[in-house]
Amino acid sequence: MSSTLDRKQLCNRKGLLRTLIVTLSVAIGLTGCSAKNDQKVTSRSDATTQATSGEVFPKDDIAAQVQAMPHKTVKALVTKRLADGLIPPTNRWFSGLVFGDTPQPVFPLPLSFGLTESGFAFGQPTVKTTEKNIAGGFQPDIRVDTGAKSARVSSYDTLTVTIDSINPDGELLGRTTIAQGSPFVRYAAAASAAIQTGLTFAPSGDFWTARAGDVTYGLVVQDGSVSGAQIELEKGGSATWFVVPPDGSAETLAKLASNAVIGSSLSYQVQGDQVRTSLAYESAGGTAFAAMPHQQEALAVSANCGLGTYPSIYGNLKLCSGNDLSYSTPVTAPTGSLDLSKISDSQREQLRASVTEDVAATPAFPADTYFGGKALYRAAMLYQLAAQLNLDEPANQIKSKLVQELTKWTEPQGCTNRAAFCFVYDDQAKGVVGLTPSFGSDEFNDHHFHYGYFLYAAGVVAADDPGLTKRFAPVMNLLAADLGSTANNGAFPNRRTFDAYAGHSWASGTSPFADGNNQESSSEAVTAWTGLALWAKVSGNSALETEATWMLSTEAQAGLAYWTNFDDSQPVYSGYGHRIVPLNWGGKRDYATWFSPEPAAMLGILVIPMSPASTYLAGDPGRIEANVAEATGGKFDQKFGDYLLMYSALAGEKQREAALATAEKLDGKWIDDGNSRSYMLAWMMSTSTEG
Repeated sequence: MSSTLDRKQLCNRKGLLRTLIVTLSVAIGLTGCSAKNDQKVTSRSDATTQATSGEVFPKDDIAAQVQAMPHKTVKALVTKRLADGLIPPTNRWFSGLVFGDTPQPVFPLPLSFGLTESGFAFGQPTVKTTEKNIAGGFQPDIRVDTGAKSARVSSYDTLTVTIDSINPDGELLGRTTIAQGSPFVRYAAAASAAIQTGLTFAPSGDFWTARAGDVTYGLVVQDGSVSGAQIELEKGGSATWFVVPPDGSAETLAKLASNAVIGSSLSYQVQGDQVRTSLAYESAGGTAFAAMPHQQEALAVSANCGLGTYPSIYGNLKLCSGNDLSYSTPVTAPTGSLDLSKISDSQREQLRASVTEDVAATPAFPADTYFGGKALYRAAMLYQLAAQLNLDEPANQIKSKLVQELTKWTEPQGCTNRAAFCFVYDDQAKGVVGLTPSFGSDEFNDHHFHYGYFLYAAGVVAADDPGLTKRFAPVMNLLAADLGSTANNGAFPNRRTFDAYAGHSWASGTSPFADGNNQESSSEAVTAWTGLALWAKVSGNSALETEATWMLSTEAQAGLAYWTNFDDSQPVYSGYGHRIVPLNWGGKRDYATWFSPEPAAMLGILVIPMSPASTYLAGDPGRIEANVAEATGGKFDQKFGDYLLMYSALAGEKQREAALATAEKLDGKWIDDGNSRSYMLAWMMSTSTEG
């Protein structure tokens, strides 16, 4: 679920690995807007877009569809620290720098970083673990006074962010560059000036060092001089600070610090049973980067990761030299339907009766994009089951309702005629918003969770009906573009929620928190990318299908690594008293949810909605059983009991049979509004953990 400050509603929300038939690969450009592909996004008005074969939703493909929508800002976002011409960077690790009246700290691991009244501050977070929390908040060890009156983000891309320091007369003093995974912070002076560091640096050969507590920081200056806590810089001169690993070498990092990181790029590949993510740091020479735990097991063989380690809330980061952070993860296939071919005749008859009953009991569809999306997803799964079970009348009934609802939602001008069940395009924030907000969707919270359900339902019902694909496309393509654009099309940011370095999405649109951005429902993010892939397939968008499969696979592995199956042998988990981490942030990790203190909610939000692709959660029977025991205490007649039964079935055949027997008797009030008894039973009947 998203990070939103106003929770007026109780939230009840939030295939097995297979080889792809074809090899798909794509190289894409950088995050942002109005820029040439593979070029850093800046506020220059003369930047252009250069199309490539792998671009997703280039401007020419969506401009007319955007224009055909009603244009309305449902809720204005405050972006006074963003340069003109840039798309507002919602759902980013650095969103807190841009939005709101007061800037918030951000966490470009291994560092933390924040803006101050006269400059900026940064430092390595101090990691502290308690029974319900792993904290590594903002650590302003070095406070740099540049004489600034204000600051603005002037460019950003996949990994890097550049912040302008502005004097009281509105003139540029200098530019600071930070990057995910980089131990370096660089300030380049636009005019000769003296800056203060707040920490006294002592010479050590051709660089300087200082201590803050137990942490050593290094400093390299080009075209300038250092005198204690003051740095004199000539015009064009720079100061680059870095944090020295406790088991690393300041000398080694000092040599690399002179090679300024000026930008980054991303490429990805889906090939066979693996996806590969390649992140490149652009600099004049070699640099250094910190690999996160989920990246370390499958780093490219060219990586030299012997420079030391940094502590972090996610586990130890390995410091590597080079410019390319490239790693692989297993493919999680975007499976959209259950395989009922091996269920017994008696089970088939049981499902036929259950589906008929559930279709008849389908309630009215909600008007907001979250609960409305879940209702569409529920109906789509019932439609699939009815069709697979040769239930012509129930299949026709639920398809008719589903098509009617999707047709209403996908009328491009729907919001000119009604106040609900429709979308508008927000010119200010650059995105599509449902006219009935939920959980802060009007400030761009949770768009992947919400729209993933829409895309999933449309992908299912239109799979064998090209006419429906054509009918839904004008709006459904815009929902997909809101999440999956890569072409710097100017109408949407690139990959709004997905963070290629972290390996997962961020849910808060504006991130108004001192602990950075956050995400709760890793499983709904996985469902979102599955839905995106299903829509891509029926709409014939191969580049989008490749991108969605890459994001799905990467998010699934990050979900295991940081939410449900973390490696508790890592020192960071010593003292943490739980088997899962329901809510992950940039600067902390909590055993908590946004909506409930119940243990069942903690795990339930990490497995909802148990789609056919949710078998990525299998593989460690002992961990599944321990997670379920902590969440339920053996009691499934509670909120999320349906999903926890389905998850428990992944622990083995004995557990699957026990879960199925319990599910058959589960009181209907414990079946989620995005689920049905029919789908719950069919999932457990058809999902085998053997062979």
